[in-house]
Amino acid sequence: MLSRRTFLKTSGLALGASALPAFGQTTKAKKTVLLHCGWATKNIGDIGHTPGTLRFLEQYLPQANVILWLQNSNAQVDAMLQRRFPKVEIVKGSLAGKDGVIQQAIQRSDFFLRGPGMGQGTDYMAYCRKIGKPWGMQGNSFFTDMVTGPGAAERIALLSSAAFIYCRDTKSLKTLRDAGVKPPVLDFAPDGCFGIDVRDEERALARLKKHGLEPRKFITIQLRTHTPSAPGVDDNRPQKLNPLHPTPENIADDVRRAKVYQDLIAMWVKETGGKVVIAPEVNKEMIHNKRFIYDPLPENLKQHVVNFDEFWNVDEACSFYARAHTVVCHEPHTPIMALAMGTPMMHTFSEFHSPKCWMFKDIGLESWAPEFDATPATKMFEILMGIHRNYPAAQAKVKKAMAYVEDRAKSQMNVLKGIIGA
Repeated sequence: MLSRRTFLKTSGLALGASALPAFGQTTKAKKTVLLHCGWATKNIGDIGHTPGTLRFLEQYLPQANVILWLQNSNAQVDAMLQRRFPKVEIVKGSLAGKDGVIQQAIQRSDFFLRGPGMGQGTDYMAYCRKIGKPWGMQGNSFFTDMVTGPGAAERIALLSSAAFIYCRDTKSLKTLRDAGVKPPVLDFAPDGCFGIDVRDEERALARLKKHGLEPRKFITIQLRTHTPSAPGVDDNRPQKLNPLHPTPENIADDVRRAKVYQDLIAMWVKETGGKVVIAPEVNKEMIHNKRFIYDPLPENLKQHVVNFDEFWNVDEACSFYARAHTVVCHEPHTPIMALAMGTPMMHTFSEFHSPKCWMFKDIGLESWAPEFDATPATKMFEILMGIHRNYPAAQAKVKKAMAYVEDRAKSQMNVLKGIIGA
């Protein structure tokens, strides 16, 4: 027989046990990360940052809720993100907005994560410091004027107030370190776009069929030109990357680089009989690539070249690049998407556009990243044929580089996990 005291004691234990959560459940509130991303929709690289970084968060920080502050979007991008990440809450607006939507989202979050890009802005840094919200940067590059010139001391102080800063290239990392930027963690982690896995098979297959393209029997190519980002819009940055009025020197650069690509196209077609696709990363470049690359080609080459006349979303581009032989691009994010899809690439870079070009060297692919103005078409063709002649080895090289990317992404997400206590 149980005594009354024993009965009450054991009954209390039983009630306590029944009130405990089942295995795998927790009564602890989930932590929330606010990701600020999505800089533009006229560039599939700027679109691609978002799903790639969200995939890293989903995979390596599944314990957390995510609010996505989507800086710029459209219906197509919204639908893609909602299909792939149905649990992610999306908010839109600005810190200057009087409705307070963004301020409220930041307040509801445990951490503010700035997504990949050129990390020159500081308004969110000042705001987070003001309200005491921990924040960090994932996969950013920096021009040197971020830490030099008027106001540099304040910008360095703001950067140093971050919980962490991960640069997507080691040149930017050195720029910050040399300037005395000292957050608790300052390290290298690749651009979030490397994490991309969105696909639109239906549209990509339809495009392949429309242009008579066979998987792994075509390369893609795109030039970045010195032309305005939109009609009538001048570039207010000191670097003038997209000038409203290109100088004669700007135009000469575009013509000279286009000729290198024309020669590369001719050598590829002659050697392999394969096709070439002028595939857009940036909407504004479509007309200029036609003008500088396609139109001057002789007729016997044009029949082997496809010039896309309509822009696309990043999910279709990824499905398309997954079937390319090799992706060749003056811009960096098309090559990133190719690697994420298991496809070899060549980034013919111009460092003038930003130090992000060094990303490929940093992940072990320096031999596939020739400097445009220092590399003749014959050398580019040599690199391309090195990929072609031992394609399985090239695919293995892609796999190795992406394994390193995943390792660094996991490490960065583990740091975030530790900070928020997820």
